Amino acid sequence: MFTHPEIWSFASNWYRLLDIHAPIDSYKNLLTDDVKLIFPEATLKGFSGYSEWYKNVTNLFFDEQHTLKTADIVKQEDNECELHVVVNWHASVWTPPASHSARLKMDADQTWKVKKLSNGDLAVSEYIVNELIYEDGSCKL
Repeated sequence: MFTHPEIWSFASNWYRLLDIHAPIDSYKNLLTDDVKLIFPEATLKGFSGYSEWYKNVTNLFFDEQHTLKTADIVKQEDNECELHVVVNWHASVWTPPASHSARLKMDADQTWKVKKLSNGDLAVSEYIVNELIYEDGSCKL
């Protein structure tokens, strides 16, 4: 079974790694081999798919700040659970030849499926961005 503190810690660490643009290998053990990720711009599979996406976004966005707002267990079985996740995301983006960067400010509503591996570690098996809810004054993706 999964506990709320365990899930909160896992999701918080996920976003901390995004904020610091951690080396991609930091995510290797946080994803199942057959992970499926659905973002507004792409559907990806496996670590290689995530790696390409990560390389693109870490070269596009900077001054990122993810604040976890919700990480609720919607349903769970022995070794898998479904989560409703909401993260507030602020990031800067610069599009050449603009004279200034622009700021993204939004909540990302997500559904995650997380598995408990045989060693007790958690790993994402499915990651779906359901909706992006922009704050006033945010630029758009």
